[in-house]
Formats: sequence, C-alpha cells, structure tokens
Amino acid sequence: MNIKNILLVSPMYRELQGLIEKEASHKIFRFMPEEELSQKDVSWADALVSFNLKADYDYNTVKWVHSLGAGVDRFLHKKDWNQGIVLTRTICSFGQRIAEYCLSYVLKDLQLHDRFQAQQQQKNWVQSTPKLIGEQKVLVYGTGEIGQRIAKVFSGLGVDVYGVSLSGKEKAGYKKVMTVDSHFSVLNEMNYLINTLPLTERTEKLFDGAIFNQFSSAGFINVGRGASVDEASLLQALNENTVRFAVLDVFEQEPLPDSNPLWNHPKVQITPHISAVTTPREGAACFLETLKNIDENRPLTNRVDTKKGY
Repeated sequence: MNIKNILLVSPMYRELQGLIEKEASHKIFRFMPEEELSQKDVSWADALVSFNLKADYDYNTVKWVHSLGAGVDRFLHKKDWNQGIVLTRTICSFGQRIAEYCLSYVLKDLQLHDRFQAQQQQKNWVQSTPKLIGEQKVLVYGTGEIGQRIAKVFSGLGVDVYGVSLSGKEKAGYKKVMTVDSHFSVLNEMNYLINTLPLTERTEKLFDGAIFNQFSSAGFINVGRGASVDEASLLQALNENTVRFAVLDVFEQEPLPDSNPLWNHPKVQITPHISAVTTPREGAACFLETLKNIDENRPLTNRVDTKKGY
C-alpha cells in the first residue's frame, strides 16, 4: 500500500504534529482540528488519522484509516464500510489504565470509603469491617486486550474473574469464559460487573432489564460504550437495588446532557470518558509504528476486522 498524503484531525493536532512530522519526514501531512476539516481534505489524503469525528465523511477515497482511540464504532457502527480500506486502531496503555480505573472503584466500595466519609462529617465513630478483594467475583464483558488486562490485574489479587465474549473462547486470567447467551445463570453470583465490549449491532443496548434483573445487588462499571446500556433499565435496576451502584465513564450522548437523570442519582458515579485517554506521545508512537509496518508490508497487529466491528 503506497501512503503519501496523510491527514491528521484531532484536538491535540499541534502536539501530535511535533511528535510525528520529524519522524516521518518522507510523508506529506496536514494537521488540523475538525473545525477546519472539509471533504476536500479527506479526498486529498491517502490516509486519515482521527478518532471521534462529529460529522460523517466519505472515506472511499482513502486507503487507510487509523483511529487514535481503541474504539472504532464511530467509523463502523451502522455504516457501510468499504472493505478495500484498511482500518487500524491505537493500542497502548489503555488496558492498564482501565484496569486501574476499575480497581480503584472496587476498592473504594470494599473499603467503605463513602460510609466512613459520611461518618467523619457527623463525627460518628462506628466501626465496620471492610471486605477483602480476594473474596469477590468479577464478571468482565469483553475478553480482548483490555478485558484480558483487567482479568490479569484482578486475578493477581486473588479475585475469581469470569468473562463474557461473543465466542466464549477461553482466555488467560479468566476462571471461565461464557458467551452472551450462556452467562445468565452466573449473574446473581457476581459482586461486580465490568463492561469493556465494543459497540456493534450485537452489543447495542445489550445491558437491559434482561441482564440487570439477574443481578443480586452488584456493582456495575461501564468503560466500554455508552450505547451498550439501556439507561432506563439501568435506572430502574438502581432504584430496585439489583444494581447497587454504577460507575459510568461512557455514555450514548457525550457530553452527558444536563437533563439526564444519571447526573443526580445517588448511586451513580460519573466520569467524563477518562478511563483510557490517548496521550499525544502514545498516540504518535502507535501511529508511527503502524505506518512503518504498512510501508514495509508487515503484519498489522492492530488491524480491525471491519465485519466484526473490532
């Protein structure tokens, strides 16, 4: 594949320009924010590097699209993708970042941080015994790179980690991996459930009443995609205590509208899509490595199966 003209569109385009341009001086680049982007720019490019463009563009003139994020649903979900265009994604510290994010909220729950904070404000000395993480069961939806890293971190602390994937194929770090259709029987045994699944037609609104009603006062953490969750069903489950609390980093509409009831729900913790942020240095490094592999006709370990959506 002959790549000469490369268009990079990102809010951090200036930082990326400083890291990339000298390392790939044999290419012709355009760096810009989306506000300056036009279809004419896209048509000029052999390759487009971006992440979450707000508008829809015709990519049929490019040869390669590289996502600066781990997710690619903005390019693929409910769209017809030209199979002649190579799509790659960024692989960096996402798995470790998300694992630490999830671990922090699980430990916060087990160590009763909120209870003791409330007691401190009331100057109330009442002892309660925190729970041990090694006595917990965690179910991770998605057994790809990110899910496997979560499983490794949690299982290393003695947690029984179960997995759910579309294939049900066993993976390292998991005590057992099940399919979406076969995992319902274990839901009421789980203490925490973590979603890392990509957004596809099969995962859209996957987390609805059929799943939440099987919980038994479990904690739910969503670091996958917001559109995987039916918000009305989640709110009902929170009110009925089948979901004891929810930590939500991703939403169907971002930023989350002021009118959304999740903002004020006492059992919901909201973060602004920060569980796995692409830093300029990591984003540039992954892009440059992928570009080198393309130029040298080497295998692309970060290539997306556009038919599967991940």
